[in-house]
Amino acid sequence: MSRIADLKLTHTLLSVDDDGIATVTLNRPEKRNALNEATIDELTEIFRALPRDGVRACVLTGAGDHFCAGLDLVEHHAADRAPEDFMHLCLHWHEAFNKMEYGGVPIIAALQGAVVGGGLELASAAHLRVIDDSAYFGLPEGQRGLFTGGGATIRVADLIGKSRMIDMMLTGRLYRGDDAVSVGLANYRAEDARAKANEIARRCAENLPLTNFAICSAISHMQNMSPLDAAYAESVVAGVVNTQAPARARLAAFRDGSGPRIKPTQG
Repeated sequence: MSRIADLKLTHTLLSVDDDGIATVTLNRPEKRNALNEATIDELTEIFRALPRDGVRACVLTGAGDHFCAGLDLVEHHAADRAPEDFMHLCLHWHEAFNKMEYGGVPIIAALQGAVVGGGLELASAAHLRVIDDSAYFGLPEGQRGLFTGGGATIRVADLIGKSRMIDMMLTGRLYRGDDAVSVGLANYRAEDARAKANEIARRCAENLPLTNFAICSAISHMQNMSPLDAAYAESVVAGVVNTQAPARARLAAFRDGSGPRIKPTQG
């Protein structure tokens, strides 16, 4: 039974095409796709279901002019949460984003407009990020009397370094365009981010699922290990992945000259 078909979604949209490419869309454009608690619930369920239903790659995007403006501050203010309640909310965010990063399905985020605060934390949990010219990245928590709670200190700092992240939080500095690519917030810049993200997702889906699982899960786990432990884990994963039966057919095609060759594009 399809787990995806059983999902009850209100704040997100989910579709899967015949090639196994999923598109997940934040669908609160009137709120600039700000993340309320119910949206995080839905993201958790979606990214739990995708690998179990055999999805081969995923495009993550937002409806309207913005990807995501971060935590729904109106809901947060109205809830007037106790410290322990907000702590558990943050842990729920971590659950959703961990399912993205470690789930083994390649996730390509197509980003436009605001990618700020919790929206940047969400985008950083994707494996690749594509921006258009309208996209801008920010961490405005410092100006709002807040602190990041959805993994920025882990993922954003890993992408751009501690000093740049502190600068973004202290001063409200924004990154966009080529600057965002050069510091590591985005992997690609394109006129149409969604089209480019879809193109990348289809390229990723051509890989063997077990290989993609290792790339999109094992690398993150190994980054959390000591070098000695990571070397051991890498050897174990390589032993499993590099001897899988479908890989032998691809290696045979390479040997016979019938498989694809890796070479620079001319022109």
